[in-house]
Amino acid sequence: MALFTGKGDGGTTKLFDSKPGVRISKSSAIFKCLGQLDELNTIVGWCKVAAPDDFPVTGTPVRDVLLGVQDHLFTIQAEVAGAQKSVPQSSVEALGALINDIEKELPAIKTFLVPGGTEFSARLDIVRAISRRAERRLVTVHESGDRTVSEGSRAYANRLSSLFYALARLENQRAGVDERSPEYKTTNP
Repeated sequence: MALFTGKGDGGTTKLFDSKPGVRISKSSAIFKCLGQLDELNTIVGWCKVAAPDDFPVTGTPVRDVLLGVQDHLFTIQAEVAGAQKSVPQSSVEALGALINDIEKELPAIKTFLVPGGTEFSARLDIVRAISRRAERRLVTVHESGDRTVSEGSRAYANRLSSLFYALARLENQRAGVDERSPEYKTTNP
């Protein structure tokens, strides 16, 4: 398989379910969504390689948790591109249970928290924000009628920002970094 064919030089490409000879603009809502999901998957990989070796999450290495997220993101991308794939409800439930288990280890949230703390938690804060943007793109594609995105895939995408937020907080707690509330300054620095 060649790395490029040149067929997309004019700004169009095909999807899994494209009819023969039909090409779609790379600026379409579907391709904006696919690009956002690809960016999210890449940043999850960036977090995965920075994960501490001794960072289990409910008995599972965090790298394995993040790899599982990447596999699910590929499923969502395939679905958006027209493949007959979707995230099963059991994966949504498992992700929700994982988030709940992580939250049990953390103090209750009373306010917004300033992002950052360690290198790994800062990366998780970035991926949290990107996951929200990817979810918005996914919802836009679904609501526009350009593509029906399954309830399971949409719910999984919705849970991801909570997972990354919980993991960032857990990393900071394990590293001994105090959570800090914003000061909401109204004067110049």
